Amino acid sequence: MPPPPDTLDLVPDQNAVAAALQWLEGIAERDAWPPKLGFGLSLSLDEALTNIVDYAFDDPAAAGSPPSVTLHCRQDETGIALEIVDNGRPHDPTKTPPPPLAATLDEAEIGGHGLRLMRHYLHDLRYARSGGSNRLTLVARAE
Repeated sequence: MPPPPDTLDLVPDQNAVAAALQWLEGIAERDAWPPKLGFGLSLSLDEALTNIVDYAFDDPAAAGSPPSVTLHCRQDETGIALEIVDNGRPHDPTKTPPPPLAATLDEAEIGGHGLRLMRHYLHDLRYARSGGSNRLTLVARAE
């Protein structure tokens, strides 16, 4: 039987991303992840959670349970799955195409490239909506 996941419950506020990254860094140190694996997951978590905190709960008409985010980190011999579960409005980032790359630095725009970075560092990125919750799973393979 696999061990239970490491779990962190967060309030999606200005402190959530820093707390989540500190939590993930602690797991990476404890389990001696290779630097590239830890960097890729940290960058991907930062991108995903920043978007959740900034946009998933900005609809005042969406009353109900208090905003929440839960992180689950599961590991096995093939890699790591980091699941982000939030009760914000539905949004599937896997359906969002990344913006085109600029031909020159002058044409480049700030923002919108987080998914491109995530896809570079992750083996898989999955989304599901169930029971009023978004579930975004970031999968990184041990190399």
